[in-house]
Amino acid sequence: MDSLHVQLRKGVLDLCVLAVLSRGESYGYEIASTLVNAVGMGEGTIYPLMRRMQTDGLVVTRLEESSSGPPRKYYRLTALGQAVFETHRRDWRAFSGAVDTLLEDLT
Repeated sequence: MDSLHVQLRKGVLDLCVLAVLSRGESYGYEIASTLVNAVGMGEGTIYPLMRRMQTDGLVVTRLEESSSGPPRKYYRLTALGQAVFETHRRDWRAFSGAVDTLLEDLT
């Protein structure tokens, strides 16, 4: 059972990060905290994903000085990132709706 839960979270992590960034620019720790609270995804998995998204052209970054420590790296969706988010969101809604329909039919 736990294995399915872990696999489901890993499978939608990209979509979750894109969803957070679709609401506006955010820094790494803030993204990680949001995902930990929302879906229980560990902080360690976020940063490699963010680097991949940057390499893939889905996000751009900027550094901003912080009064409480090192500079913060802020992430923002690119036009490509926004388009990928919209596609993934549409696909997720269709898929999850189909699964919900199957589950309802079984009860």
